[in-house]
Amino acid sequence: MIAGKKVNDKVNEYCRLRDRQNAVYANCAKANELTVNELFVLDILWFANDGITQTEIIERLSANKQTISAVITRFIKNGYITLAEKDSDRRNKVIRFTEKGKEYARKIIPSAADAENLAMADLSEEEMNELVRLTNKFTENMEKRFGDIK
Repeated sequence: MIAGKKVNDKVNEYCRLRDRQNAVYANCAKANELTVNELFVLDILWFANDGITQTEIIERLSANKQTISAVITRFIKNGYITLAEKDSDRRNKVIRFTEKGKEYARKIIPSAADAENLAMADLSEEEMNELVRLTNKFTENMEKRFGDIK
């Protein structure tokens, strides 16, 4: 294991990169008069062909229920989404776009998704695999180490 200052320098370097990535999403959201969470929920809904539950969105974003509930409420108020009961579990509602919501999201999500894909495609296949592998490993290490905090 690398000693203290070197590790701390790498953590800081990584955090600056992560913050730059987050700023890219924040700027995209702001340009579309959205919060980052609203942008992410739109993105998830766009790719959820059969709809998705609020619980699934919360799990996917690792967000709290209140935050996602506020986004869902705003989107319902704007006429972008509907809620329908699930056949298997009436307590969980399936969230789907309305036609108005699809048109709204179509102006934002495909171009953002294309930008992400193009940014990834600028890497070699080996680099893509390494990026995902190392990000996954670091995330798992963080989950473990933060889970150890009492």
